[in-house]
Amino acid sequence: MIRGVVLDIAGVLHEGDHAVPGAVEALRKLERAGLPVRYLTNSTRNPKRKVVAKLAAMGFPVTPAEVLTPAEAACDWLRREGYAPHLLAHPDLEEDFADLPGGDRTAVVVGDAGPSFTYERMNAAFRELARGAPFLALAANRVFRDADGELLLDAGAFVRALEYSNGTEARLFGKPAPAFFHAAAQGMNCDPGEVVMIGDDAESDVAGALKAGLGAAFLVRTGKYRSGDEARFAPRPTAVVADVAEAVEVVLRRWG
Repeated sequence: MIRGVVLDIAGVLHEGDHAVPGAVEALRKLERAGLPVRYLTNSTRNPKRKVVAKLAAMGFPVTPAEVLTPAEAACDWLRREGYAPHLLAHPDLEEDFADLPGGDRTAVVVGDAGPSFTYERMNAAFRELARGAPFLALAANRVFRDADGELLLDAGAFVRALEYSNGTEARLFGKPAPAFFHAAAQGMNCDPGEVVMIGDDAESDVAGALKAGLGAAFLVRTGKYRSGDEARFAPRPTAVVADVAEAVEVVLRRWG
């Protein structure tokens, strides 16, 4: 039985500055059905404040507690372990790390820095890693779809470059890290097997959710989806649907 729903955001609920048609009403159907929801994003170009505000402005029934971000998870780790961040991320994301204490113990934190992925900043991060700093990756996605409709390199390529150069594997905080999915399930008082994932990334969203033990995972044909994605990664999706509205209809019809 499905008792909770986890959704990716960009490409599933909105594309650029516009909600995917039918997405807002789909979320309101889940709300009326009493199914709790968590919004699970790998986006690391915007702080959580802006992610929540954008969804709310589009009409989605969202609260800050329902949105989980890799930066938030990484900040929890940094506080717990007593490290200050050496950020290689987009300047807009810096506010999510602003309240962390400083100190001599530094961990390298890599997100999608966009144009800030300069050689100088990459090399500065590499040198911190070479001195023994822990390596935290906020996400490792291959690509994402930009507002102009074209695909762009995501943080994964840069994470892999630093892993290769330093011989160190990054600790991943976003999808497909099982702990990220489990945190969403726990926040809804659900076992992972009672949760369904809806995403546009067959690797991080769908295969990642199923490997983490979620009960089902739907791949939508919006956002970064490309023809044949459903066959490229294992486990394969529970179902491939047109969009989030169809996914919600299937959830409510099959498990509601």
